[in-house]
Amino acid sequence: MMDLDFYKKQALQKQKEHRKFLDGLKKKPPKNLDYLVVEKHEETFQEIDCLNCANCCKTTGPLYTEKDIERISKHLRMKSSDFEAKFLRIDEDQDKVLQNLPCFFLNDDNSCSIYEIRPKACREYPHTDRKKFYQINNLTIQNTLICPATYVFVEKLMKVLDKK
Repeated sequence: MMDLDFYKKQALQKQKEHRKFLDGLKKKPPKNLDYLVVEKHEETFQEIDCLNCANCCKTTGPLYTEKDIERISKHLRMKSSDFEAKFLRIDEDQDKVLQNLPCFFLNDDNSCSIYEIRPKACREYPHTDRKKFYQINNLTIQNTLICPATYVFVEKLMKVLDKK
């Protein structure tokens, strides 16, 4: 099992340092940043197995788009309206999110019962392989507290860019 407390403590201790580093990327992104981001993302996920953690599925609810709702409810052989009534609520930002956490679709072994058709937000999480990565600094800082892989990724990116 993943030591979530350890990673959260590390992330909290390094929040200022991480924020300063990420803000620096925003001010002056290196030319090869998109390449480095993908490289460090892949390295990180070779080391960290999400099935040992699933903290995101236990503590944060993804946003469900209309396409997500259509696709998942069709798969579950439900009407979209029934799916929404059973699983979703409208949050303070007027987004459709899960009524309860941990995620209803999270299995006991940390796998996802709807993995192949999971919401877009779940497919993209923790956003450590996106282009123009520096555009989501606040989200990345927040994700270091939830996702050990995000913390490790930021540390790897800092190491490689501090050498240059």
